[in-house]
Amino acid sequence: MAGESENVVRNMPIDLYYVPGSAPCRAVLLTAKALNLNLNLKLVDLHHGEHLKPEYIKINPQHTVPTLVDDGFAIWESRAIITYLVNKYGKGSNLYPEEPKARALVDQRLYFDIGTIYQRFADYFYPQLFGGAPADKDKLAKIEDALNLLNTFLEGQKYSAGPNLTVADLSLIASVSSFEASDIDFKKYSNVKRWYETVKSTAPGYQEANEKGLDAFKGLVASMMKK
Repeated sequence: MAGESENVVRNMPIDLYYVPGSAPCRAVLLTAKALNLNLNLKLVDLHHGEHLKPEYIKINPQHTVPTLVDDGFAIWESRAIITYLVNKYGKGSNLYPEEPKARALVDQRLYFDIGTIYQRFADYFYPQLFGGAPADKDKLAKIEDALNLLNTFLEGQKYSAGPNLTVADLSLIASVSSFEASDIDFKKYSNVKRWYETVKSTAPGYQEANEKGLDAFKGLVASMMKK
């Protein structure tokens, strides 16, 4: 009966409001693939302000993407979404281990991603992309520092938080892969390069969940940089 009940829950629609090129959105798509979850994808047109409409703000007052709605429960911030999905649909999975120390390490890597790797990338690259600002060498140096830290974390480790693929890797690779659209050479860091290729080849559904969106992001960058 437990198995039947779980299948009923799994078959209920899980809505994901997303933008294909967004790294945080791609992290959610990667996690869903790893859990074999089908998401009901709802494209949000940021350019035309769909995220600012009253019906969207009612779901998510911060009007950000991605936003997940699971049986009436709304949650946003990608790292909160991916840990929620594993907690609900992947009990016992290595993706988000339940052992306190192992989980703490995954959490640390997730916080490192949102507060350091992705934040520094956004600080450096988005003013160039969306505001036409010149590259800032000091901000670039902070990204290099962050990549050096990631390289250190990966010393002697197959994945970012130990021997198994976790949501930390899925979140981090969504962020780091976005660097490909910029002038940041993350592959000069040997451990980062090795880890990157490992996750690309072992994360379930990587091409569909991340590469397609990354191509969309690269296309956006190419068009914006021409202006």
